[in-house]
Amino acid sequence: MKKFDEFVEIIKKLREPNGCPWDREQTLESLKPHLLEETYEVLEAMDEGGEKLKGELGDLLLQVVFQSNICEEKGEFKIEDVIDGISEKMIRRHPHVFGNGIDVKTSDEVLINWEKIKKDEKEHAERISILDGVPKGMSALLRAEKLQKKASKVGFDWPEIHGVIDKVEEEIDELRDEVMVGDEKKAREELGDLFFALVNLSRHLGINPELCLNEASNKFERRFRYVEKNCNVEEATLEEMDRVWEEAKK
Repeated sequence: MKKFDEFVEIIKKLREPNGCPWDREQTLESLKPHLLEETYEVLEAMDEGGEKLKGELGDLLLQVVFQSNICEEKGEFKIEDVIDGISEKMIRRHPHVFGNGIDVKTSDEVLINWEKIKKDEKEHAERISILDGVPKGMSALLRAEKLQKKASKVGFDWPEIHGVIDKVEEEIDELRDEVMVGDEKKAREELGDLFFALVNLSRHLGINPELCLNEASNKFERRFRYVEKNCNVEEATLEEMDRVWEEAKK
């Protein structure tokens, strides 16, 4: 706690009149892209672990303390209030751990009980739909997955994966039809439906769609960099680049 308190004081000093001009200018709004960037950097560092992850977690912690300090300056809350809030929430939502007489044995039972407790919390009292609380600012893939998960909790879901795969194939056929007709607006709608169906498939497979697509992007990047290294992409024909691409795959 001493080290944490020292870090909080460092951030406060940066915001003082004789502190850093850049840090003093920041607002919650201006920090949004920085928080998003740091989050993605943590996700990337999680694949490496070690020193890389340690550094990126520090950058993410900076965002939490920095924003809390801005809110303290506005008289809203302090970092201590943030810690108190999340500590109370963890205890409240884990009655099976902190001795409140609830007995759960599986992860599914934990999640069911978690949702029941959330419904009784003051911060969620105004929610009307089971879909409330899914941020519109999430990445499109993760938002689709979150909406599907919430709907599935009341039984609105495919009973088995074959129906999900059939739905993906149906959306491909519908997209193909609109592309052939040349209706750009309807093709866009069908493409969105296809993405949504693919996210549903990834959910049923237990695969995170965001991480899955990132892995595919990383694979494409590795292979295309190989192509660039082994042929002049400015002058090469498509057939020549395809040949090198196949080498990269091997």
